[in-house]
Amino acid sequence: MPQPILKNSVSQHPAFLDLSHEAGELRLNRVITDSRAWTAVDIVPEECIIRPGSAIETEFLRMAEFIENNPLPTLLRHPSQFQIPETEKLMRQVKSRLDCPPNVVVIDRLPLDKISIEQATGIYWTIGQLIGRNVAQKWNGTMVYDVRDHGTPLQYGVRGSYTTVELLFHNDNAFGAQLPQYVGLLCIRPSLEGGISRFCSMYTIHNLMLEQFPDELERLYKPVLWDRQAEHTPGAPTVSWAPVFSYDGKNLRTRANPSLIIHGYKIAGVEMDAETSDAVSAMKAVSEDPAIWFSLPIRRGHIQYINNIEIAHYRSEIIDDSDPAKKRHLIRTWHRDEGKTTYDG
Repeated sequence: MPQPILKNSVSQHPAFLDLSHEAGELRLNRVITDSRAWTAVDIVPEECIIRPGSAIETEFLRMAEFIENNPLPTLLRHPSQFQIPETEKLMRQVKSRLDCPPNVVVIDRLPLDKISIEQATGIYWTIGQLIGRNVAQKWNGTMVYDVRDHGTPLQYGVRGSYTTVELLFHNDNAFGAQLPQYVGLLCIRPSLEGGISRFCSMYTIHNLMLEQFPDELERLYKPVLWDRQAEHTPGAPTVSWAPVFSYDGKNLRTRANPSLIIHGYKIAGVEMDAETSDAVSAMKAVSEDPAIWFSLPIRRGHIQYINNIEIAHYRSEIIDDSDPAKKRHLIRTWHRDEGKTTYDG
C-alpha cells in the first residue's frame, strides 16, 4: 500500500508508519466529571501502596528458592510453576486497582536483601503475568528491559529511559503501533537524587484543553509526526503519523509525548506549522499544573504498576551516584492482552 505524503512549505515527507486510521470523526466534546478525570485533591498517594503481609513474603522467598534450585531462562517462568495462592490474590487486587482511578499501584516490596537480582527478576516477571501478558518492549524482541543511564545524550535511537533527563508526561510507546496496557517497574536501586514519578489523568488534561484550548485540542485529534526511536526494521520509516487523542464514543485513547512529536518533525525534516506547535505547547502547559498530578518515590524493592492507557506519567531529572555499581537501575515490563507479543503487536 503506498504511503501518504505530507506537504508543507519546506519539504515533502518521505514514507512513514501510517497510524492515521485512529483519527476518526468522533470527538469527546464534553467535560468528563466522573472519577476518571481526577485531580491531586482527589488522591491520597499513600493509598496507592500495597504492603504485602508475611504470608506473601514467604511465598516470594519460596519462589526465589525454587528459581535457584530449578534453573530456567526467565522468559520461560510462569505462575503455574509455583504454589502462590496469596500472591495470586494480591495480583488480582493489583489488576482491579489498575483498572480504577488513579490507575497506579505500588507493591512494597520484594525482599531484595534476602534474594538475588536474578531471583527477584524471575519473581517479578512471573507475577506480572497475573495482570496481563508480557510483551516485547523493543523491535529486537527485548522482553525484560533495564532502565538505567547509558551515558548517551538523548537523540534518535536513544530512549529517554537510557538517560538521566527529565521525561515529560507521556504514555509508553506513544509512537508505536501498539501501546502496552500496563507498565511495570521493579526498582533494584533508586537514584541518588531525583527520578520522582508523577501521574496524571489524560481525561483531566483533555478537560483542561477543552475548556482553555479548544482549537489546539481539535488539532491533536488529527495526526502528527512522531519520532520512532529507531524501534523498527532496518530501512523502515523513522517516523510515525498518528493523533494524540482519539475517541470511540465511550473511551478516550491517547498517545502523549510532546518531546517525541517535536523530535518527529525534526527527524522528518518537516517544519512544524504554527497550529501544531501551539497544540503541543498547550498540552505541555496544562500538564505542568501541580493541581492535576500527584507524585510517588520509587524505592529499592518497590514494584510500580500503572495503567498506560488511562494516565500519563512523568520522571524528574536524575542525579546518579558516581559509582557505576550504585547507579539507578529499574527493570521494566510491558503487559498487553490484545494483539501479538511482538513489539508492533
